[in-house]
Amino acid sequence: MTYSHSSWPKASTSIFAADEQVAGGMTTAIRRTHAGVGTKRQCWNVVDVIELALVRATATNAGKPIAAVVCRYLAVVFRRTRVSRDEPPGKAEVKAKEHARQGRCYSCSSPARHKRPIKDKQTMREVISIHVGQAGCQLGNACWELYCEEHHLSPDGRLKETSTKSDEGFSTFFSETGNGKYVPRAVYVDLEPNVIDEVRNGAYKGLFHPETLVNGKEDAANNYARGHYTVGKELIDTVLDRLRKLADACSGLQGFFVFHSFGGGTGSGFGALLLEKLSTDYGKKSKLEFAIYPSPRMSSSVVEPYNTVLTTHTTLEHVDCSFMVDNEAIYDIARSKLGVVSPGHTNLNRLIAQVVSSITASLRFDGSLNVDLNEFQTNLVPFPRIHFPLATYSPIIGASKAMHEQNSTAEMVNSCFDPNNQMVKCDPRNGKYMACALLFRGDVVPKDVNAAVASIKTKRTISFVDWCPTGFKLGICNEPPCQVPGGDLAKVSRSLCMLSNTTAIASAWSNITKKFDLLYSKRAFVHWYVGEGMEEGEFSEAREDLAALERDYQEVVADDEVPEGEY
Repeated sequence: MTYSHSSWPKASTSIFAADEQVAGGMTTAIRRTHAGVGTKRQCWNVVDVIELALVRATATNAGKPIAAVVCRYLAVVFRRTRVSRDEPPGKAEVKAKEHARQGRCYSCSSPARHKRPIKDKQTMREVISIHVGQAGCQLGNACWELYCEEHHLSPDGRLKETSTKSDEGFSTFFSETGNGKYVPRAVYVDLEPNVIDEVRNGAYKGLFHPETLVNGKEDAANNYARGHYTVGKELIDTVLDRLRKLADACSGLQGFFVFHSFGGGTGSGFGALLLEKLSTDYGKKSKLEFAIYPSPRMSSSVVEPYNTVLTTHTTLEHVDCSFMVDNEAIYDIARSKLGVVSPGHTNLNRLIAQVVSSITASLRFDGSLNVDLNEFQTNLVPFPRIHFPLATYSPIIGASKAMHEQNSTAEMVNSCFDPNNQMVKCDPRNGKYMACALLFRGDVVPKDVNAAVASIKTKRTISFVDWCPTGFKLGICNEPPCQVPGGDLAKVSRSLCMLSNTTAIASAWSNITKKFDLLYSKRAFVHWYVGEGMEEGEFSEAREDLAALERDYQEVVADDEVPEGEY
C-alpha cells in the first residue's frame, strides 16, 4: 500500500484539529519523508513524531478509526528510515527488537507469521560408530587415534594448544561437552572384558564416555550361536540403550558405521544381532559396515567358514553397504609396500584406518566435491543384495621412499586399479566394474581428476558393464591426509581411496563357501552351534542364500552379454 503526501493531510487534518501542534508536526514530517528531504537524524525523528501522534490520536474516540492506518504508515516509514540511520536506535527500535525476541510483530503484537525468518545454524549430520568384538574394537582404536590427529585433539579429547577449531568437522563424529571436551559418538562392545579393559586403561582412556564401553563376562568362543542367541542376547538391551542415548543427542543422525569381523564369534553373532535390531529401530538410517573378511590362506579359527556364511546370510538385508577387508591382503601390502617384516595388528589396523578416514573425510571436512553418506549406496549399489564394494588405497608409501615418489593424480588413479593395492584378495581383471567412487584428499584439482578418469576409460584391461557406461563418482576433500606419529605410512600431500563394485569380489564368496561345504559335508563342529539354540536347518538356509548371492553376481555379467534386443 502506498500513500501520497497530497492525500494524507486532507484525511488527517480534521481528526487532529484538537491538537494543531501535533497535526502540523505530523503533516510536515510526512511531507518531508515523501520528498526525501532531511538528514538521517531528521528522518529518524519522523518515526518519533508519528509515534507520538499515534498515541494521542488513539486516546480519543475520533482517532480510533485511523489507528490501523497510522500503524501501517508507521511501519512504512520505519522500514525506510532504519536502513539509513547511523545513530543509536531509539525507543521504537528497542520495542521492535523485544517483540521480535518474543516472536511477535512490533506493529500489531500478533504472532510474527510475516517476520523475516531467522537463519538457523546448519543442521548437523552425525554418524555413530559401533565397534563389535576384538577385531572391531582394535580397529576402532586405530580409527579414533587417527581422527584425533586429523582434528588436532589430544588423547583426553581436548583441542591442542597449537590448533584452532575447524568448526563443523567435529560434530559428525564428536559431541562437545559443557567444559569444551570432545567425546566420540561411538560404542565399544565385546562379550568378554579383556579388549574393552585395554581401552579403559590405554592412552585414550580419557577420550571415551565410560558408559559407551560395554562388555560381558564371557566370550563367544568363536561360536556364532553364542554371540547371536545366548550370551549376546543378555547384552543387547544394554547396547541398544547406550545407542539410543547417543542418537537422542544428535540433531540430524545420518546413520551408523559398524566395525566387526565375519570370522569371530562376537563379531559375527552379536554383530548380526545388533544389525537386526538397528534395522528395526532405525530403519530409515544408513547402516554401513566395515567387515574383516576371512583370508584365503590365513585363518584364526577352524569354524570361520560357518560364522562367515551365517552372518552374511543374516545381515544381507539389514546392511546398506559393506566394505570388506581381509587380513592376508593387508599383510601383503604392509610387507611389500611398507617394508614391515612382521606386521602386527597395530600395523594392519592403522592401514585400514586410513581407508576408513578417506571414506569419512567428506563428512568431516569441506571439499570441492563432497560425498554424503547416502551417496555411497546411491552410487555404488545397483541392486540391494550386491552391496559389497572393493576398497583400494593409494599411495601406500613407506617413510624411506617418500622423497622418491611423484604421487601425481594420474599415478594414484592407475595404482588404485592395481590388484596389489586392494584390501581384499581378488582380481578385478576377472570381472567387470558396475560402479566406482574415487575419493580424493588434499591438493587435487578437478581438471587433473577428469583427465585421469578419461585416460582410465580408454584402457582395455578395465571393463565396465554395458548398462552402466559412466560408472565414476568423484569426491574431493580439501583436507590433506594425516598420518599417526610413529606410523608406517609416509606423510603425503594427497591421497585416493577407490571404492569399486565389481563382480570379481564374488570369488571371495566362492572361496568361503567351498570351505563351508567341506566342513558341513561331515557335519563337523555343528553340535557346538546346535547346543547354543540354533537349528541345523539354519546352516542349509544360509548356504543357499550365499549360493543365490553368487548367482546374483553371475547374472549381472550374464545380463551384460545378452545381445541388444533380446530380453
